[in-house]
Amino acid sequence: MSDKEPLAGQPGAQDPQGDAPREGQVRAGSQETTGDAPRRGRHAAHDSGPELVALPGSSRGPAPQALHHPAGAGTQDELYREEITVTVVLRRAGSVQAGAPGAGAVPDGHGKPRAAGSAIPAAYAAAPADVDLAVRTFTGLGATVVETDPASRRLRVSGPVGLLCTIFGTDLDTVSSVGPNNETSTHRHRTGELSVPAALDGVVTAVLGLDDRPSARAPFHFAPAAAGSVSYTPLDLGRIYNFPANTDGTGQVIAIIELGGGFGQSDLDTYFSELGITGPSVQTVSVDGAVNVPGGDPQGADGEVLLDIEVAGALAPGAAQKVYFAPNTDAGFLDAVSKAIHDTPAPAAISISWGQSEDQWTAQARTAMDDAFVDAGMLGITVTAAAGDNGSADAERDGKNHADFPASSPHVLACGGTRLEVDTATGNVTSETVWNDSTSSATGGGVSDAFPLPSWQQQVTVLSGRGPATTPKGRGVPDVAAVADPQTGYRVRVDGTDMVIGGTSAVAPLWAALVARLVQSHGRGLGQLQPVLYAAVTKGQVAPGFRDITVGNNGSYQATPGWDACTGLGVPDGTSLLSVLSGSPAPATGS
Repeated sequence: MSDKEPLAGQPGAQDPQGDAPREGQVRAGSQETTGDAPRRGRHAAHDSGPELVALPGSSRGPAPQALHHPAGAGTQDELYREEITVTVVLRRAGSVQAGAPGAGAVPDGHGKPRAAGSAIPAAYAAAPADVDLAVRTFTGLGATVVETDPASRRLRVSGPVGLLCTIFGTDLDTVSSVGPNNETSTHRHRTGELSVPAALDGVVTAVLGLDDRPSARAPFHFAPAAAGSVSYTPLDLGRIYNFPANTDGTGQVIAIIELGGGFGQSDLDTYFSELGITGPSVQTVSVDGAVNVPGGDPQGADGEVLLDIEVAGALAPGAAQKVYFAPNTDAGFLDAVSKAIHDTPAPAAISISWGQSEDQWTAQARTAMDDAFVDAGMLGITVTAAAGDNGSADAERDGKNHADFPASSPHVLACGGTRLEVDTATGNVTSETVWNDSTSSATGGGVSDAFPLPSWQQQVTVLSGRGPATTPKGRGVPDVAAVADPQTGYRVRVDGTDMVIGGTSAVAPLWAALVARLVQSHGRGLGQLQPVLYAAVTKGQVAPGFRDITVGNNGSYQATPGWDACTGLGVPDGTSLLSVLSGSPAPATGS
């Protein structure tokens, strides 16, 4: 049970309308959930359950290569008796104002000062009346509300699958399908649109977790055993990208989101000792029952977890880390991000290395995540996210271009990838180009079909996402970049093995570490960085605080002077970026 808010029927809870449920609640709440299998499905719900209304944006298609009722899955009756918990998202009490930090405007001083424990303004949280109404409605229908979090506008609602299918007007079955990582898993599955009780029409904006198919992949790749491959420690990259001197992230927190895998402390101790530095404190946070469980397979999800921790920890060893482990579902992903945003003390940055094509998300899940990122900006938190490792198609096979989400959110700093070569004698960069290994992988990047072109990105040229037209169509991805090619990758330690890993999933923690160091020097949370970074940009010119990348492509998009859909504004010059954030002009350099 959460201690955030007392629930209806518990000591300390208040029910402003007494205990008389609505008419629809009596009908559904009176059903038996033991004995015979509960009434199930959208048809039964409409016939004898509560009055329902459609939930906009909830429609979803079938999972790829779905095999219904796989061996060992159990019967349908067993599924409908299974107790599960879903995440229900409520509307904001008020609308986000255009000038609010995180809403896309340039806040005064480039960021909102943040104190430990700072909270979302009441107008941007869930209204108490909405929370009370939702709790009374769901409990009246026979479900259990196990957690309420008004700040993040979330409820966690539990009950038998059959009951929840009735409440939300859907059917579930068990399938095995191929997930974003091309791995087969068995999970609950639905298609079509959800509904909500009519009493909550317009109050509930998303219901996540009924279908628990995997929601994201981790874009990381191991270096091939090939002659000519080179690699770097994060300390090397801190020098190459000119991270600000006399900063190490002290006093800051970096939050890292993980949807699988785990790490052992011995790997971290050995890794940081071999680098000759004292590593950061690393705390794990369990979300929705997921925990730190190393799989013992360096080629598996442990590689992502340790890559994130080690890159961020080496570049900002003074910053404490909190690693949020959550199930790889849309509900788990949102719950982890929300918990990190509203945690105390607030992080300077949240690093997200997981994602998939925005077309594979339901509209309700994308909106719920994007709203959470708006919250982060209002609290002075910068969110960094990998742009993907599958080029402009983002692993889709329809012959079209696709942007990766959550990187495509306009409230996230999207991180693309490069190939980096350095003169070993001098340490000087000899070449940095767009990462594109045409035989296997390339940096993600492109144009969103889900989010319109933000006002702060209108001074750069963003091409159409689906064709040759030059009319801006949507938010351009990425914003920034750093080395990601595994053939010029990061030296890390995973499950007792030293190895080289690449991918834009390494770029997200690199930028999170840079943000932590900038915040340490700047003295305040930076929040959403893009309005500041783009404000000084002249179309086709190098952005102040960056080194431009002008050679290469990621499939459909070509690197050009200035912003492009391969490497964004370019790779960082950390010291110059600090000058930009401090309001002093900073020189920019070409590739």
